[in-house]
Amino acid sequence: MELHLSSSLVSDKGYVRKDNQDSGFAGATLAAVADGMGGHAGGATASTIAIRALSHMEHPKAFRHNVEAVCRAAEKSILLAHDAIVGKASKEKALSGMGTTVDALLLINGYWVLAHIGDSRVYLLQNGKLIRLTHDHSYVQYLIDSSVLTEEEAKIHPQKNVVMRVVGDFNINPLPDICVRKAKPGDRCLLCSDGLSGSLEDSTIEDTLQKIKDEELCAQTLVNMALKAGSSDNITAVVADCLQGSAPRGPALIAGAVEESLESIIATTREKVKIAPPLIEEDSPLKRASDLLREAEEKEEEAERKKAQAAKAKEKKDKKKDPSAFDEPPADTAEIPIVSGKNLNPADPVDAEVLEQYGKEEIRENKKRRKRWKTTVWIFLCFCLATILSVGGYLFYWSQTQYYVGEWEGYVAVYKGVSTDILGIRLSHLEQPTDMSTSSLPPSLRQQLQEGIHASSLSQALQKADDLKAGKA
Repeated sequence: MELHLSSSLVSDKGYVRKDNQDSGFAGATLAAVADGMGGHAGGATASTIAIRALSHMEHPKAFRHNVEAVCRAAEKSILLAHDAIVGKASKEKALSGMGTTVDALLLINGYWVLAHIGDSRVYLLQNGKLIRLTHDHSYVQYLIDSSVLTEEEAKIHPQKNVVMRVVGDFNINPLPDICVRKAKPGDRCLLCSDGLSGSLEDSTIEDTLQKIKDEELCAQTLVNMALKAGSSDNITAVVADCLQGSAPRGPALIAGAVEESLESIIATTREKVKIAPPLIEEDSPLKRASDLLREAEEKEEEAERKKAQAAKAKEKKDKKKDPSAFDEPPADTAEIPIVSGKNLNPADPVDAEVLEQYGKEEIRENKKRRKRWKTTVWIFLCFCLATILSVGGYLFYWSQTQYYVGEWEGYVAVYKGVSTDILGIRLSHLEQPTDMSTSSLPPSLRQQLQEGIHASSLSQALQKADDLKAGKA
């Protein structure tokens, strides 16, 4: 029976960061997480571009039963996202140095297909056992692999957040790791940014994934647990279950920075997409302290805003009095501008190229499907024709072993074959006429002659003809 994906998503900026640079996607075919980096605007822009580059695979009609094609498409999409991020950063210097991790997971034809780059993680809970499917592309993981650090030492290392491979405006390898694994009914996957995996032990994650069956509640619980554990980063979690049977079609979910590009994602996926429910925060000392801090920051920002408005109004008033006393101020480039989804170019190079590639692949697959369908129809028709010819040939052969006594030009005659025709083809021919006129026979025998008096052999047919002549019939 067919397997399908059921997934849910939660993303939160956390108690420390002022904005959310993570982006997440949870659909019926695709689940993805991107953890952006590069400042207030850069990280959000990079993660948004990455999710947009992948979102067209939510319904990969051209690839649905081709795992190899999905692997190629996922890799190509991530590389195109890299090109788009580099191109955007080159045009907007304020976004220089932006990048993002990417984890994309697809359920195709009974297989998990995973594309991974960076230090976000994907876990698989299969047969009650938690398996980490990804290998961190981070500096501390390199030290662990080199036996310089232990897992415990890596958690407190000052450079634990340094990533060695990402997608973005860096001179590093953007090629993702590709993994294919057989899926089983009941599998559960967790995709998460390091804001979650860096705060919770694998054993805690395993226990939570096992105990909480509802995907949304499970994702909410994991994010809240990471916050309580003191996570200082944005936190995103996608919980995706592998289920058996027909898939109930619901809208895909997006969350985080990519929320500002909802319309663009809808256009790319060509399906229903909505923003995921926000985190329902559980009360804790950290939450209360964060709320107080943010309240103070908001008051301070409001005061600064009013002060700036007053200064601007005074400047405008003074300028009216003496316009020559004011020169145009230089452009302020010290602060990185906020780039929201509305400012993003809806025609990012990644979208056009990915959709073009997708379209070509879909056309090729449609041609293959039509060709396979035509071949199947021709094989079926040939089979039917062969069956008809075989049956017809056998019936014709059998008919030529039969005889009957009938009428020929007013006389009794012996025919070879059967007294019938198929599609206008007579299945008998005159074998031997007699000199007995049918007019000498009673009406009942003449009626039998018209229908044909069956005989199994020539001698039997001749005998029946003689019996008619002798009046014995």
